[in-house]
Amino acid sequence: MDFPRVAPKVFKAVLALDTAAREGLDPALLELVQIRASQVNGCAYCIDYHVGDARRAGEREERIDQLTAWHDASLYTAKERAALALTEAVTRLPEGVPDAVYDEAARHFGEEELAQLIALIFTVNTWNRMNVTTRRTPSAP
Repeated sequence: MDFPRVAPKVFKAVLALDTAAREGLDPALLELVQIRASQVNGCAYCIDYHVGDARRAGEREERIDQLTAWHDASLYTAKERAALALTEAVTRLPEGVPDAVYDEAARHFGEEELAQLIALIFTVNTWNRMNVTTRRTPSAP
């Protein structure tokens, strides 16, 4: 399904939400969060899209490559780890967001920045669900 064509008002609203959610967040962190949520959700389109954005922004290949195993990789800052843990918890919402995960994120992010991070996480999950459901895949090389 060509969702933007079929439901243009909804698509434009999600674009506006995406723009608002990005405000005030570090661009490198933003891409790591979006890639990780997309990995958890199995959204090939979004993984491809955000990996490309991360590369264009200068993100190191090894940090992109090791993102699926970020728990065991030493390449991420404490702040990035807190954001990635929160990303996984919010993305896997039926499992709940543990207090320790939320508290660790709140320790590294001010209230406004944390709100933006949460908005980014639920926005990328919206994109993932839209693209997975409508069978959108990356373009062939």
